Amino acid sequence: MNRERFLEWFWLIIKYSFVTGVLALLLRGFLLIPIPVQGSSMEDTMAQGDMAIMERLSSVKRFDVVVFNLPDGSTYVKRVIGLPGESVSYENDQLYIDGKKMEEPFLEENLHEDDESVPYTYDFDFEELMGVEKLGKDSYFVIGDNRRFSKDSRSFGAISEDEILGTIRFVYYPLPHMKFI
Repeated sequence: MNRERFLEWFWLIIKYSFVTGVLALLLRGFLLIPIPVQGSSMEDTMAQGDMAIMERLSSVKRFDVVVFNLPDGSTYVKRVIGLPGESVSYENDQLYIDGKKMEEPFLEENLHEDDESVPYTYDFDFEELMGVEKLGKDSYFVIGDNRRFSKDSRSFGAISEDEILGTIRFVYYPLPHMKFI
């Protein structure tokens, strides 16, 4: 009787382990994907070597941190500043969307501790930079949080919705950097 009971428990544990493993693989492969952060363009939000969790289900909103591929095969992590149909410009470290002043609370710390004689975000006019008045349908304007050292839409142009892989939601490694984005 003891042996039969042991075999029942053994097979139950095997079944639960299998189901748990399959669910974990599905979550990791299709829903919550680990992403390494490379480069310094998102400092102080994320640093070189951080590991973050990306999810693919949410629609992209202003100020989301997204992961995307460019046609040349390179992968980037940047912050969405401009949404489809909008015009983006900067003047005196101030963001303007369609001519309206917008706050960037995630940059407050960076703006005050840096050398104020050099702008944090260099001025640009959207039409001069992009050659169009507004972003196209399904186009996004992205910039790194470390504005002075970021290769972003100011250099490679707007990105399409098809190029976006997902949105960063959480930094989980190293432990001192752990936080929700």
